[in-house]
Amino acid sequence: MVGSSCDTTRRVTTRFARAVLAAGLLACVSCAASAAAESHEITVGAAASLSVVFQQIGHAFERAHPGTTVRFTFSSSNGLATQIQQGAPIDVFASAAPRWLDAVEKDPGVLARADFARNRLIVIVPRDNAAHIARFGDLARTGVRLVLAAPGVPAGDYARQALSNAGLHRALRNVVSNEQDVEGVVGKVSSGDADAGIVYATDVTPSVARSVGTVPVPEEDNVVAVYDIGVVRGTKAAALARAFVAYVTGAGEAILHRAGFEASA
Repeated sequence: MVGSSCDTTRRVTTRFARAVLAAGLLACVSCAASAAAESHEITVGAAASLSVVFQQIGHAFERAHPGTTVRFTFSSSNGLATQIQQGAPIDVFASAAPRWLDAVEKDPGVLARADFARNRLIVIVPRDNAAHIARFGDLARTGVRLVLAAPGVPAGDYARQALSNAGLHRALRNVVSNEQDVEGVVGKVSSGDADAGIVYATDVTPSVARSVGTVPVPEEDNVVAVYDIGVVRGTKAAALARAFVAYVTGAGEAILHRAGFEASA
């Protein structure tokens, strides 16, 4: 009787151990499947001025890497940096100014980074150009309604630097609106709510050009915008994120060039 009881106990114990092992293996398989699924999708946070060209690059990357998905969040570079530092699930960050990728590199960290493009500024005016803006210096004329991206937004900082380079400090008195990104500046000017705005040259896409005219910023006063990209530390798709960065700095250069961006140094 004692032997029989022990045998029964051993059988129960063995069955229990097998059940626990099976459950553990199932959990591992489930976790592995989940990790595999995550590795095929990334979220890229990018400056608003990259919204058109990065969607083109994203589609090309997906074609080159079947089964992958690239999702985008476009906003001001400073706004995206703040979101990342607050824990937003962004795997790759593309900034229109190195300072904001520097901030992310400090917290939460960057696994890999590179500069990948250059841009320059241009003045846009409504198609009818009612204020008769013909040169950069006209932005300082009394009564001109000027719209810029807000301070801290790279496009806004670059625009203020260009005005300072030209000695057009009076133009800052004409600022009627500080927008959160370049898309806001384009919107205000194309709708006629402002007489002029300063944006990146690449913001004047064929569709935008139908509603605005342009005035050049003199070469000696213009500012070169440097675009940086990096993999955010903590990403759950590090390999795919690195592959996307490599694509942007490699095959993506041709797409950037067609969109009007200058090559990185």
